[in-house]
Amino acid sequence: MTAPRFSFIRKSLAGISLAAAATLSPVAAHAADAMTIGTVVWAGYGPFYVADKLDLYDQFGLDVELQFFNDPALLPSAMAGNAVDGAMLTYDQVVGSVAKGLPHRVVMPIDFSYGGDAIVADKAITSVADFKGKQVGFNPLSPSDFLLAYALQINGMDEKDIQSVNMTPEGIPSAMASGSLPIGVTYEPNVSQILAMGGGDKFHVVYSSKDAPGLITDVLAFSEAQIEENPEAITAMIKGYQAGLEYMQAHPEESAEIIGKVLGVSGAEAMEQMEGVYNIPLAEMGQNFVESSETTSFYGSGAVIADLLLKNKQIPAIPDFADTFDASFVTELTQ
Repeated sequence: MTAPRFSFIRKSLAGISLAAAATLSPVAAHAADAMTIGTVVWAGYGPFYVADKLDLYDQFGLDVELQFFNDPALLPSAMAGNAVDGAMLTYDQVVGSVAKGLPHRVVMPIDFSYGGDAIVADKAITSVADFKGKQVGFNPLSPSDFLLAYALQINGMDEKDIQSVNMTPEGIPSAMASGSLPIGVTYEPNVSQILAMGGGDKFHVVYSSKDAPGLITDVLAFSEAQIEENPEAITAMIKGYQAGLEYMQAHPEESAEIIGKVLGVSGAEAMEQMEGVYNIPLAEMGQNFVESSETTSFYGSGAVIADLLLKNKQIPAIPDFADTFDASFVTELTQ
């Protein structure tokens, strides 16, 4: 079953430092806050699914309702219309929203693709430089597009050097199997499907999100109004995520079964889907907010994303990336 979203599949068995764990002490749940969070079915959101199933938010005085959307593109407008209190988005969605004047802010990074998104090609094509003049299938203005753009950029190329083919991620395996497409950009489980074709001897990964960790990042976002009005609930939400992540580390098989039920697959299949994902522990979240050209920084990944959106006239101007996030929650929890 393919997850209904733009990007990839990921993994979460990262540890949590003792210092960070100390910040997660339960609070008195005398009058629980309540939040409705928009989300999609996605393996990288596993810690939230585990926390929801096991009521791990309760210890922090929070009642969370996860509202599932079939189309992730609807989440920013749902936030803007107050249909949900917050949402799990990809960072590119936040960049686009802020560039258009919406006061949406990332309060924490959730996970990033770590091999789950990939550029797969015929084995005769051995490097990104070999893409020149060839057809490359990908979904425009999606994480696949951002990964391709970054791979071309660091190799001194851009999309003018290739023949772009507009194609859904799910359509790429059949196109490559037919021989009509030599190069495709997609995500798991499509990547594994392509690599298994021809007995595993026909295609290989030329470049993947492992080569650009953080470029494709999922985030938890709220409006400025929500941040001002409900800071305690947002803090509790982050603590609930971390509690879910800890539980996944301690009980991987049970957690995989919980996540699999949300994904509509077996626990074993959920484990496989999480292989290309890295869930970010609280102790490492601060790296995303540091001004840097690295893709693990919102400034670095934002520059790649915004440049592409601007070139495609999807945003009127490149926003100040400092306006796309509020690092205060992560900062306070990691002090």
